Amino acid sequence: MADLSGIMVVSVEHAVAAPYLSGRLAEAGARVIKVERPEGDFARSYDHLVHGESAYFVWLNRGKESVSLNLKKPEDLEILRRMVAKADVFIQNLAPGALARLGMPMDGLRRRHPRLITVSITGYGEAGPYRDKKAYDLLVQAESGLSSITGNAFGPARVGVSVCDIACGMTAHQAVLQALFARERTRRGRHITVSLFHALADWMNVPFLQYHYGGKLPERSGLAHPTIAPYGVYPCGDGREILISIQNDREWRQFCAEVLHDADLARDPRFATNPDRVANRPALDDVIREAFAGADRATIASRLDGAAIANGCVSTMEDLVNHPQNRFVVFDTPTGPVRMLAPGADVDGRLPLFGRVPAIDEHGAALRAEFGAPEMASAQE
Repeated sequence: MADLSGIMVVSVEHAVAAPYLSGRLAEAGARVIKVERPEGDFARSYDHLVHGESAYFVWLNRGKESVSLNLKKPEDLEILRRMVAKADVFIQNLAPGALARLGMPMDGLRRRHPRLITVSITGYGEAGPYRDKKAYDLLVQAESGLSSITGNAFGPARVGVSVCDIACGMTAHQAVLQALFARERTRRGRHITVSLFHALADWMNVPFLQYHYGGKLPERSGLAHPTIAPYGVYPCGDGREILISIQNDREWRQFCAEVLHDADLARDPRFATNPDRVANRPALDDVIREAFAGADRATIASRLDGAAIANGCVSTMEDLVNHPQNRFVVFDTPTGPVRMLAPGADVDGRLPLFGRVPAIDEHGAALRAEFGAPEMASAQE
């Protein structure tokens, strides 16, 4: 699939959020030129666990061309200017104001190149009192209120993946695709700014609304849903755990009759409706734990499936590696092929073919020759 074939993207990027955006564009067939600092994107060194490569880097940088530029050098800055002049999309996630100080403010680029779509990935946005504040994923998890509702009674916890970075990259990807579509009609680009804070704040709207209008303070509930019951994890007789989810009172009645084998329980006034069940969650949990203690997880899962009750295992990483529902893609890296979990979207029964993960400055010579001034290209030779 090459839906974005012919689209050229230049991205001065590092870490996760901006590479997530440009990586999805590369996946769709765009030509993506990744501009790295001389020492390379620091995400290359987050770990060395994928036969010497960083797990973060191989996930986010497939199919890109890499050029290493020192933007403090006039000749390298000029190469970037020349690339941007031919680009459809220009992405950057440098420190606030860094490009403007180099003489490349986004508004100036848009005036010079009206069809250009510019994207700034920031921590807190381009306005407001936090605009110049440094921001990384875990800091924003805390600042956005996510940490206050994540964890359990013993305290807050970090979401186990870089959810703010990913939310930001996903939000930016949606906005860029919309801008490309709009440009087909208007012939004009636009400027997009997406921050880690605002992307995640949008995801926080349910607890925000519940608290702002209803005065309800969300509780940290571990592997249990704060406003639906029963919806959480329970141990089975073999010591393994299972998650169940009851979404309505009809499912609750089915659960009582077909899984707990106690149809009368559905009429117990403590548990008749979801608000009742939430208010009496400790007693409800005791009933379910007692019922599940008499069978192993496979048996409980079979009963739940038979009653059409949603359930799932609490998978370890080993379970995930061997999960029967997995789909995989294989692509090349500087140190050999990598097999990885496939992207979520399956289009017409096909998964995208991924390009190679580049080494630092792997395409530097070719890109300098393509975008450098004639005298620069001669100097390279």
